[in-house]
Amino acid sequence: MEKLDRFARLAALRPARGAALCDDQTSPEESPSAGLDESTLTQLLGATILRTKYGNHLSVRNWYATPEFPEFRPAALDLLCRTPDAARTKKWRAAAEDPEKWLFLDSETTGLAGGTGTYAFLIGIAWWDSGGLQLEQFMMRDFSEEHSVLLELAARIAERPVLVTFNGKTFDWPLLESRYLMTRCIRVPELAAHLDLLHPARAVWKLRLGSVRLVELERHVLDAPRLGWHREDDVPSSLIPQFYFDYLRGRSALPLAGVVRHNGMDLRGLAALFGKLNSLLDFEQQEEAEGLDLFGLSRYLERRAARVGANGQAQGRTRCGSSNLGSTA
Repeated sequence: MEKLDRFARLAALRPARGAALCDDQTSPEESPSAGLDESTLTQLLGATILRTKYGNHLSVRNWYATPEFPEFRPAALDLLCRTPDAARTKKWRAAAEDPEKWLFLDSETTGLAGGTGTYAFLIGIAWWDSGGLQLEQFMMRDFSEEHSVLLELAARIAERPVLVTFNGKTFDWPLLESRYLMTRCIRVPELAAHLDLLHPARAVWKLRLGSVRLVELERHVLDAPRLGWHREDDVPSSLIPQFYFDYLRGRSALPLAGVVRHNGMDLRGLAALFGKLNSLLDFEQQEEAEGLDLFGLSRYLERRAARVGANGQAQGRTRCGSSNLGSTA
């Protein structure tokens, strides 16, 4: 992995072939990627070619009936969000409490360590639509298509500015922020809220499962067979960067189909995970829950309540101190 990360960082230092210019001098027709052999990878993925002012990239769209759109409970925000209550503005809550503003996101990258030399060559997003889940995945066929992918992603985030990820606050979003900054021409999209499901999942299921990797949660918590997918032939995450580098060197594009499928299952698993966390707040469904899961949930909520109470007391002491100082003056 260290060799792959070093390779990614070195690749970032070289000019990308036909890199898109930010002064709009490069049109989709002039983009070098427009003349590449598009048929093999495009047909393999069932993709279409999206054209932006910065060039082209591939888009794969699929709609799934599962996981189904759950009955959203606003109280779930207290479980999903680590933002203190005092920091939640009316604008924040209005966006976060509207599932139509949610955008699930997961990325596949050229390295697992992050850093300025790491590219997100495949970015998958999903949102609730017609009772099911609509998926859209953007793929770069070459580093020169990064500007096009980032511009399209920014447009999607503008429509649905509440990001929902799994460890995205630590990895996916900081990486994408750095990629936006490095373009020097595409602004970092503004998020209304960011809900990271890793922390509540760890609190609820770590006692019973030990590992809270999304794959383990799918197997033991989400009932993946009922949702209509399985991971028996899944691509290991550790091999994904190598598959992309092999493709860039002219080798088979076939493994990338497995990478796109892996990313799609992660997105569906992420949406299903929210549904499971949301259902734990339903007393009727709690009767079917594991005892250790409910214990983990209650302990997590108790710790949150203690933190909120401590913050409130601290703010009260600050306000009292300020008024005392004011009256003394």
